[in-house]
Amino acid sequence: MNVTITGGERWGSVRIPASKSQMHRLLICAALGKSPTRVSCDGVSRDIAATADCLRAMGAGIGEEAPGVFAVSPLIPREGPALLPCGESGSTLRFLLPVAGALGVEAGFQREGRLPRRPLAPLDSQLTAHGMTIREEGAVLRCSGKLKSGLYTLPGNVSSQYISGLLMALPLVPGDSELRITGEIESAAYITMTEDILRKAGVRVEKRGGSYQIPGSQTFDLPPELTAEGDWSGGAFFLCMGALSARGVSVYGLPADSSQGDRAVLELLRAFGASVDAGPECVTVRRGELRGITVDASPIPDLIPVLSTVAAVSEGETRIVNAARLRLKESDRLETTASMLRALGGQVTVLPDGLVIRGVPGLRGGTVDACGDHRIAMSAAAASCACSGEVTVKGGECTEKSYPRFWEDLERLEENP
Repeated sequence: MNVTITGGERWGSVRIPASKSQMHRLLICAALGKSPTRVSCDGVSRDIAATADCLRAMGAGIGEEAPGVFAVSPLIPREGPALLPCGESGSTLRFLLPVAGALGVEAGFQREGRLPRRPLAPLDSQLTAHGMTIREEGAVLRCSGKLKSGLYTLPGNVSSQYISGLLMALPLVPGDSELRITGEIESAAYITMTEDILRKAGVRVEKRGGSYQIPGSQTFDLPPELTAEGDWSGGAFFLCMGALSARGVSVYGLPADSSQGDRAVLELLRAFGASVDAGPECVTVRRGELRGITVDASPIPDLIPVLSTVAAVSEGETRIVNAARLRLKESDRLETTASMLRALGGQVTVLPDGLVIRGVPGLRGGTVDACGDHRIAMSAAAASCACSGEVTVKGGECTEKSYPRFWEDLERLEENP
């Protein structure tokens, strides 16, 4: 599906859908619980649906009572191998692989798109060292065996999802475990989100310095009713549109007290020079005198493509640093972000672990290939607010992965004041 967007500023307001990052964790912890839980979210993306489908295949009762309202009953592992359709969702795979091992589920994870090429090391070696067997059969990743308690060691700078997956799995394993993290942790806020939900479920995980002490044979017990909070990652696209608009864009549904790491978009937009008014119910961003800054990508890798659209028209130079992990996402996001900006008239240099973006007075418009990456497609839409001509996004349907109603929400904004 190609989407053509009129160039120029937009203004108005949108209400953002639920955080898929939080929803993954809520569904998993609900399925591991001892009693039924109703989990609600505003908007079910492909990634959220993938986690629900995989949990059903493993033996959880998950029914959708209404759009976005999941009735979850405890997971009772089924006999025989289960085929888990995780699609392109890296979170689903990295969370449920150790959970399958903790439950002793024999499973085949059916992977699509770029997911078979995305890394699992060194999580996979830690799992196999503690009782699991993992092998690849084309796009299917097969696992069997049952995890044992003990010492698990992971580097902090590869993927926070590895750490979150083990934090959800090891409390189920008989015997106490230690999860030791070496080096500096990147995307630490996503681990904090996992800790918050485990706490809600009554699961004890004690952090001591660089390690977690995890008692075994614990029981998950979430409250009977839960609602996923609004998604700061999705909201960032509209907040950046506001930074390119004199009249501004208001975004509703973003919790001010969230542990989501992408809430950092507010401080980054302020650093660029945008006007940011953050209240308890609504965040409004308007254009200011934009200037280039240095952005450390390590804690907020998902924000880099859309922040680059603000950088493209900020005076001076913006440097994106510590961003090598972006090469391992749904696309090589250093290359695809650079291609997007160049297609629209921006000036950018790709480095091995970052970008250098030189601001121009305005972008011209053009055609952007989303390369199957939802964040590139939505970033191109944000960039259209700084364009004098139309922007055509090739493969715009990829936004279904994280934000199914993105194009409808975009149409709700007014154009060209």
